[in-house]
Amino acid sequence: MRGEPSCPKCGGRVRAPGLFADSWQCDAHGSVHPLQPVVPPSVEALGVVVHRSRVPVWMPWPLPVGWLFTGVAYAGDDRSGGRATAVACSGPGPLGGIGELLLVAEELGVGLGARYAGIDGLDPGSGMAIEKPPQTKVLAAGRPTPLWHVSGAPHDRAVFAGEARGLWLWAIVWPEQSGLLMYDELVLTDLRDAGAEVELLPCGALTPRLLG
Repeated sequence: MRGEPSCPKCGGRVRAPGLFADSWQCDAHGSVHPLQPVVPPSVEALGVVVHRSRVPVWMPWPLPVGWLFTGVAYAGDDRSGGRATAVACSGPGPLGGIGELLLVAEELGVGLGARYAGIDGLDPGSGMAIEKPPQTKVLAAGRPTPLWHVSGAPHDRAVFAGEARGLWLWAIVWPEQSGLLMYDELVLTDLRDAGAEVELLPCGALTPRLLG
């Protein structure tokens, strides 16, 4: 488990603001919003991210039957707040076995979603064919939200992206065939708007997907 902030785009080391720069710096990507160390999933850890975030903290809510919360990460610092969030959960896949879902909300250019999706660049970009009808929709904070399949990702996962609350929304699913989960009218809640029922959230072990 990492103990220092890292680059949200490549996972490399970053330098804190100092005499010569007023933002976090990555040698490869310049100014970045640092990805904070990932800690084991708990209601308390999730609450810290929710409190600090300036972007949605999306989660299927209620969780599908048998699913568990398996981790949360965010990019940002105490000064800027969370500019990207990633929430992981896992449970029975639609075709058997275990499925994993990672939901990322982020501002333009942060690069966290693309990193977890395993694609080049910072945003969905040319991999999201928005001139075609969306492949699926979710209900995000009560609003029907179209998502497009993003091409160019590794074959072990299915990647979808769209826009919710004026920000990127990524849905990354492992294994690839568990992407069928995204065709079931998934209901997403921004946990910044959730109530005390979140305290009953079932937690599992930390997924290594957040550490990759």
